[in-house]
Amino acid sequence: MFQAETDHREPRGSRTLTVPVGGETNRRAATGVVTDRTAVDRFRLDDRVVLITGASSGLGVAYAQACGRAGADVVVAARRADRLRTTVELVRSAGRDALAVSADVSRDEDCQALVDAAVQRFGRLDVLVNNAGIADHVPASRLATEEFRHVMDVNLMACFALAKASAAVMAPGSSIINVSSVMAHTTLELPSTAYAASKAAVLGLTRSLARQWTARKGIRVNALLPGFFPSEMTGPMPIGQIQDRLIMGRLGLPEELAAALVFLASDASSYITGSELVVDGGFTLT
Repeated sequence: MFQAETDHREPRGSRTLTVPVGGETNRRAATGVVTDRTAVDRFRLDDRVVLITGASSGLGVAYAQACGRAGADVVVAARRADRLRTTVELVRSAGRDALAVSADVSRDEDCQALVDAAVQRFGRLDVLVNNAGIADHVPASRLATEEFRHVMDVNLMACFALAKASAAVMAPGSSIINVSSVMAHTTLELPSTAYAASKAAVLGLTRSLARQWTARKGIRVNALLPGFFPSEMTGPMPIGQIQDRLIMGRLGLPEELAAALVFLASDASSYITGSELVVDGGFTLT
């Protein structure tokens, strides 16, 4: 016989509203946010520790370099450890420290080891960037279930495993950024069944984690939705499939997307959680 579990939650509207008033000390204690800085300074990531997956090439490299230039120490992860050396050098050339870790994010134990390595090296973790991703371009009728599952493991399950491990060590004011895609909201003639499904699921995960963790833990969770930028993933794509929808007449620049990521990582977005930041040059308007 079904028996409903007793609901011990607070009635809707019974939570005490925090109003951050008074001096800087009081407001920081109430919100976890430093407020005595200029608008430009709020984009800084000074002395924060950022973990970025999929950082051996393309946009992951741009993210790491931008975070280093904004003042963060950066932990970069990828399966190809040899290709992380360039990323590490770019961060260090900005005057910050970097740690390269070889990891397969489709394995839960590797996700936990990544977070452990960050904390062991730097003593903290402030920002997680779930950037690792793979794609499929096989028609759905020929897409093997195993391949579909593998895409979901890398693009979705790894986001959850890393977010869960990171949240356990993050302090209030930290930020989790899940890199989704405009393909969560649109389609192309080129099939991308598992990729599109995984990136749409990432948006649901982002909203759910934001709802649970922002109030309880003070951790913001947002999604970054890139359009089309030069990368290994978009390299093989026939430009004719997208050129009529690029209303700005060009692909995006990695630096343009990295700037949006720094915004979500920093206190410049301290009152934003559960949101989708689309950076596509207007692609989804068509």
